[in-house]
Amino acid sequence: MDIQNKSMIEEIGKVKLDLSKYPGEDLYCDGAVEDEILDIVKSVSPVEYGRIIEERQNWPILYHLSPLRENIVDWLPIRETDKVLEVGSGCGAITGALARKAADVTCVDLSKKRSMINAFRHSECENVRIHVGNFKDIEPELPADYDYICLIGVFEYGQAYIGGERPYEEFLERLLRHLGPEGRIVIAIENQYGLKYFAGCTEDHLGSYFSGIENYPEGKGVRTFSRGGLERIFRTCGVEDYSFYYPYPDYKFMTTLYSDRYLPGKSQLTDNIRNFDKERILLFDEKRAFDGIVEDGLFPVFSNSYMAVLGKGFPLEYVKFSNDRALEYQIRTVIMTGEDGKRCVRKYPLSVEAREHVREMALACKLLTERYQGGKLRINPCRLEEQGKELYAEYPFEKGKPLSELFDQCLERQDEEGCHRLFEEYMERIGFRPESEVSDFDMAFSNLLVDGDNWTLIDYEWTFGKKIETRELAFRAVYCYLIEDESRDRLNLDWVLERLGISTEEAEDFRSRELEFQHFVTGKRRSMGEILAQMVKGEILEPKRWLLEYWKKKELSRVQIYPDTGEGFREETSWFVKDSCRSEDMVEFQLHVSRDTRALRIDPARKSCACRLLELKWNGEDIPVDRRGILETNGRAMRNGGDCPGYIFVTEDPNIQLNLSTLEMREENTLSVRFQIAEIPLVMAEALADSLKKGFNDLRREQDWRGRKG
Repeated sequence: MDIQNKSMIEEIGKVKLDLSKYPGEDLYCDGAVEDEILDIVKSVSPVEYGRIIEERQNWPILYHLSPLRENIVDWLPIRETDKVLEVGSGCGAITGALARKAADVTCVDLSKKRSMINAFRHSECENVRIHVGNFKDIEPELPADYDYICLIGVFEYGQAYIGGERPYEEFLERLLRHLGPEGRIVIAIENQYGLKYFAGCTEDHLGSYFSGIENYPEGKGVRTFSRGGLERIFRTCGVEDYSFYYPYPDYKFMTTLYSDRYLPGKSQLTDNIRNFDKERILLFDEKRAFDGIVEDGLFPVFSNSYMAVLGKGFPLEYVKFSNDRALEYQIRTVIMTGEDGKRCVRKYPLSVEAREHVREMALACKLLTERYQGGKLRINPCRLEEQGKELYAEYPFEKGKPLSELFDQCLERQDEEGCHRLFEEYMERIGFRPESEVSDFDMAFSNLLVDGDNWTLIDYEWTFGKKIETRELAFRAVYCYLIEDESRDRLNLDWVLERLGISTEEAEDFRSRELEFQHFVTGKRRSMGEILAQMVKGEILEPKRWLLEYWKKKELSRVQIYPDTGEGFREETSWFVKDSCRSEDMVEFQLHVSRDTRALRIDPARKSCACRLLELKWNGEDIPVDRRGILETNGRAMRNGGDCPGYIFVTEDPNIQLNLSTLEMREENTLSVRFQIAEIPLVMAEALADSLKKGFNDLRREQDWRGRKG
């Protein structure tokens, strides 16, 4: 048996691939792109993945190879002695992060090809072993001492992994058997009721609209859950100790992680267009919806994704990743409770190259404190901690509201004077000692906390040893404030430019410098936002716009009737036809007309159009519209209309007037109308009318010539 098992193990570099439970074929596959990814990881160093992603502009390649996928587990305090089980490891998007942290990583995945991709990309990791096959078959042979069991985008496939009547509960129960005494299970999964699904994103696994919201009526073996649904599963399995975290925008490309102890504030959730692999509809502005949800404390209900940690919780409350940068500036910012029981903020380097950047934060604190000594701007103190491999800059957690929020409140109240006062105060405080050779280039409103008269600069990562004009710092702060949220365009930018004494040419120069600064931060790489913007596969369809256009068109297409009973056609006595039979271009209706009505005006629409009268009957008899004085119109008669007269209306107030005095009148009369109508843009209607006029003049000249010749 041992010899047979040994023969079922392949070695790819230092990684062992256990095929003893492999059924002999992959049960799922993304197609030819997996072969492409396998070729990439075989022939290209991981440091080149970024270049490949930019060149190929292919969603599966980005999704499987982007280092940003690791963010979802990078923040976990996994120790060097810990053992980790990763269920559903796929192409290894997070395996590398786990391997760098833990002593031992055991992977399980159904697909041999994906497991080979995982093995080749991490071939230098001697602490990784990959089991290929169904978890249900592999699980009995796994040990029971794991410190972490990770299911990142996997728990929703419980039906496929386990089957049976209670697959998710049994899946979790099986996992719990393999935890060590202080072990934790980490589950990352989409929220069944995530706001993006209400707004019009398709369900991630099924590709259909509103499937989760409708509680998966078609089944199909995969499903996600609400927070309440997950909690019921946990409690059913005897798990009482668990914590929820909220990856934003979602767990796949998380940039920020919130918790119940630190939830997002208003105007912070702006990265919401998530349709990189398929089209979506956009039913409403998710940013504005999130603002209201946040204000009412409902973010945990509508977060797009969840990360549940089963077991003892962590002191960490908030994480922000800034790894969409050049290697030397990649950092992770966390808010946590320190050993002294107080909240603090820590900034960690995410690469060896970024360690110096973190060290310089303490120096920036010292230099800025010296510059603003005696002024009205406080610099949040920084303490550098370095023990072996661990390095971080630590700051006290300060109280107060971001200056950006105070500006937002003024704009909401339409308090222009309040905005001006805040800006003047801002200028005075940051402009202290303008001759100094030390400047923080990122004096953004969001980096300043206001608590009464105390203004504290909490983030000064981009401090330079050179003099930068106060007006340039202020212009950049306003520029960043405006581009973060389009609703802030209510801020009077002309006043700001005039106050700063910045000309149009100087403003463009400052914008160019900002672009240079962004390139400085990201290096030669394109940002994830730029890559994704070029990679959006599907359209963003906006039903709201369609509905507005539809109702506008319907409103403009309504038929309006003006009766003349002796006082002429008057707006106040007119009405719209309600009971008309309308198809795409046909309109049909009947009117009951009293004996005292002398004339009727029919407005077929309220826009330029072409109209062809197919039927016009009075008490069942055709109206002789060709008789002089019966019908008048402000349209241009069309030629070749046959027995049915037609008109081009070069106006947004087309009308047809019927003189009823020449018709036989009864006490009650019936007018039957049927016409064909086509909307024509005004410019085109003018061109058609001119053509008709020219044709009429040509015909008249021809008739005159024939008359003279005869």
